[in-house]
Amino acid sequence: MSAPPASQPVLSVRNLCKNFGALAVTQSVSLDLHAGARLGLIGPNGAGKTTLVNLLTGMLAPNSGEIILNGETLHGVQPEQRVKKGLVRTHQINTLLMEHTTRDNVAIAVAERRGFAWRALRYGSQWRACLEEAHACLAGLGIAEAGDRRVSELPYGQQRLLEIAIALALKPKVLLLDEPGAGIPSTESHIIDEALDRLPQDIAILLIEHDMDLVFRFARDITVLVQGAVLTSGVPAEIARNLQVRAVYLGRSQQV
Repeated sequence: MSAPPASQPVLSVRNLCKNFGALAVTQSVSLDLHAGARLGLIGPNGAGKTTLVNLLTGMLAPNSGEIILNGETLHGVQPEQRVKKGLVRTHQINTLLMEHTTRDNVAIAVAERRGFAWRALRYGSQWRACLEEAHACLAGLGIAEAGDRRVSELPYGQQRLLEIAIALALKPKVLLLDEPGAGIPSTESHIIDEALDRLPQDIAILLIEHDMDLVFRFARDITVLVQGAVLTSGVPAEIARNLQVRAVYLGRSQQV
């Protein structure tokens, strides 16, 4: 399928709803991400952020509503096919191959994207090409020097960067970053900021994060989710001034 016109969102969500029995966890959520978007999704615990990500990636099926990627509806499209179509996520808890090297972790993702049987081609020219692309992904995030280290030896902050590198190796058009700062010690937190600044400018990014400082530094627009519904959306300055956001999200009146 050809690329969508510049005016068309790369990802469009329309009136998305999800119920677990009588409990409505996603209530008529609509949002658009254009190429290059930097959208922060925030909300209190239980707001439905993770459920929304699971709906977008196909881990959950909505009760109603529509998800459109590059002009194509994703109704009935399986999670792995969504990845191939350009919708990629990271996870709150990393899912890395801890006893493999950093470079191998990324190269495996490259091989899967290219359709190579990486275990069988481990010592061939195709695998070497995957390793070269993996090195470039790591270099783009500033961690190429860790390429030969086992993942289990990496500081946790670098492990989170590695997960982002793996996601980038899948060539996403839309990247869902699910709490990339989770669990990172304060002494390493700066590397996430630096990595986010390095992300390709043409990728649409949805950032789900509890660290408000990180969200407000990164996002150009912010959507606030409360009890599964969109409370409000706007640029960071508008969200910071919004009294409803302060009251509902923080439970107090001080600035976000």
